[in-house]
Amino acid sequence: MAGSMEFLKSKPRRSHVTEAAYAALNVALAIIILLVVLSTQSIWLPLGLVLLSKWRVFAVRPRFWVANILANLVDIIVGLSYVVIITQAAGIVWFQVAMTVAYIVWLLFIKPRSKRALVVAQALIALFLGVNALAMMAYGIDVIVFVIGMWIIGFVTFRHALMQYSDSLVTYLSLVGGFVMAELGWLGYHWLFSYGLSESGGVQVAQLALVATLMAFLSERVYEAYHRNNAVRLQDILLPVLFSASLIVIMVLFFNNISPTGSL
Repeated sequence: MAGSMEFLKSKPRRSHVTEAAYAALNVALAIIILLVVLSTQSIWLPLGLVLLSKWRVFAVRPRFWVANILANLVDIIVGLSYVVIITQAAGIVWFQVAMTVAYIVWLLFIKPRSKRALVVAQALIALFLGVNALAMMAYGIDVIVFVIGMWIIGFVTFRHALMQYSDSLVTYLSLVGGFVMAELGWLGYHWLFSYGLSESGGVQVAQLALVATLMAFLSERVYEAYHRNNAVRLQDILLPVLFSASLIVIMVLFFNNISPTGSL
């Protein structure tokens, strides 16, 4: 009996140790990526570190690999976007440090959560960062690659949010979401605007990322209203529609005449 009680007491202790180790490894990953970027100004090694950190995806039988990859794609998008953004922000150390802190917050406090509202927030964060990182590289990639990237980001993030509703149409609706993002990407590639956050122009927020995120937010609100009431009632979606539509119209009509440093 004494041995059993000792085992039960040691279990929470091991759990705390595991959680501490998990947190330490995630913080170390973010800091190491930052240090590599600062010392080498290379993007490939940090991108490889993000992918290497997902080795546990394959630490199961091969038949589970696809499911594990799909479950981790949102985190991978955020990680790759973090690398692209801090690499593009070369020389702006304060911003690179701030992004590293934000990435640590993502790894420790946002990514592990499973409540529906937080899962939707995870999808929107991944969508915004993924599209913004893709837009920052638009000058060096072909339009087809850009559109495919938008489709992948759209499919992954829509699927991540919709999986919370246990709907048999999740895959179909995710494909539709990816298609809409791809269409938006094709338009955005030929009409890219960004808002510079620094005089050097290295830190930019793409208008395409803001529009895509607002459209996805509105879509989720409409779907949530339909899922809850089996109908889309005006009073349930009026505020999200007004909020999203107003911001998109304001950006498109009034914030496209920007300085040269703010254009992608």
